[in-house]
Amino acid sequence: MNPRIRIPDWLFLLTVCGFLFCWKLSSFGLIGADEPRYAQVAREMLARHDWITPTLGGTAWLEKPPLYYWQAMVVYRIFGVSDWAARLPSAFDALLLVLAVYRFLRRFRLGMELNGALMLATSAGVVGYARAASMDMALAATFSIAMLAWYAWFESNSRKYLAVFYTGLALGMLAKGPVSPFLAALLIALFAVSQKSIAIVKRTLWLPCIALFCTIGLPWFILVQLRNPRFFRVFVLEHNLARFGTNLYHHPEPFWYYIPVSLLGWMPWTVLVIAALTWSIRRTRSQDSDRVKTFLLIWIALVIVFFSISRSKLPGYVLPAIPAGVVLAAQWLQQRVSQKPSAGLAGLHALTASALIFPALMIQYFLLDRQALWGRPAVVPLIATIAVALVICVLLWKGGWRMLRITTLVPAIVVVAIVLRFGSPPMDNALSARSVLDALAQYDPHRLPVAQFLVPRETEFGLAFYRNQVIPRYELGQVPDGEHMVVAAHGYPNGISKAAGRKAIFLGNFAAQKLDFFYVPAR
Repeated sequence: MNPRIRIPDWLFLLTVCGFLFCWKLSSFGLIGADEPRYAQVAREMLARHDWITPTLGGTAWLEKPPLYYWQAMVVYRIFGVSDWAARLPSAFDALLLVLAVYRFLRRFRLGMELNGALMLATSAGVVGYARAASMDMALAATFSIAMLAWYAWFESNSRKYLAVFYTGLALGMLAKGPVSPFLAALLIALFAVSQKSIAIVKRTLWLPCIALFCTIGLPWFILVQLRNPRFFRVFVLEHNLARFGTNLYHHPEPFWYYIPVSLLGWMPWTVLVIAALTWSIRRTRSQDSDRVKTFLLIWIALVIVFFSISRSKLPGYVLPAIPAGVVLAAQWLQQRVSQKPSAGLAGLHALTASALIFPALMIQYFLLDRQALWGRPAVVPLIATIAVALVICVLLWKGGWRMLRITTLVPAIVVVAIVLRFGSPPMDNALSARSVLDALAQYDPHRLPVAQFLVPRETEFGLAFYRNQVIPRYELGQVPDGEHMVVAAHGYPNGISKAAGRKAIFLGNFAAQKLDFFYVPAR
């Protein structure tokens, strides 16, 4: 490869990833229950200088392994505690994943490396989770890097890649538990069966690398169990086995749930991934089948089927399948880069590549006024979406697949820019506890302690992070003696006074999240 094009490739990738993963990273506050909860756990561990036992509200919180917390602690120490800093580890993990795909394709499938890396960087699933304070991106990155390294070892027989494989699995176990090495073992075993060679498994089990895996992956689990005897029950039995086999945590979805989730996660490249899947399945039946296609097909199918069997389903679980689909699509595209797509394929891709423009332009209405989705405000976004789709279709039809990068990359970047510029304020207002406390500040100039009454879990954990305090729950009888503020679900003024044992003064409400504010004097 001409070394003169290497630096622009890396600079271009870093620029695109920097924008997609880091620009306006705190434009809206932490949302959901997980983001503020994980961010607060890392803050408490840093405050105690404790790298072993995660805590939430001062109590051991043993549901998850520590990799995200460790990353966040390092970022907090450098940049201070903030919602931006809490999300930076995921952005970093996503960048590593994109660079790993680039490196893998450049080394083993020369010519498709930049397209493959850009396709991954702009995939909706990657962009979304790269900007979230969660553990899903850490697992997806470490597992995917490990599996790419394993296949690199399989093709080259270079044990440096095998060392990367075992390191990735160890970090994956520290990211989200035993699911990473378990899936890897299944994937390699199924691939060995497809190749009719059990020797593949035997060669993978190299003792020095197994020792490396144990050295990286096991010490924390041993130490946390010694310090917290209930860790095995909470982490392994409840939050791994019970989460997989039961609906204990109330995330039921139909068996086919991850099919649409995966298709959405691959957007705007979904049509290409489907085409690549179809092409690869056909090729695996022929004698000239490329083994990497078989490996990637097993990878995708295994992740989707495994988590489809689980009784507890969340969108981020299927994220490790996204890189495999993108690599497969990049390989499919490389063999057609000098061709023109059929009218049908060009049209379908144009529709998919432009489809996110409409919801990006309408996000404020979706959050605040859903009736407007079917009214006059939807007209201009709909026309814009159709116009972009037509332009993409014409450019692909005229210029062929060579135009794919500009016709898809530009709309993807524009969608992210629109969401962050115009969608962030309504998202912050409707979904984040940061905006709740901003609204409360006008009634609370002295930053009195805050309590809560019947608020959603995401509000509870958000208040705890942004106030950096344990938020007492009135409904559990946790009523502070001193003067304080109460954030309550709308419509319970008598319940507040009764629970407090003294008169609660209504101050105002926050209509966007259906919350009321009260002042409660000291006893």
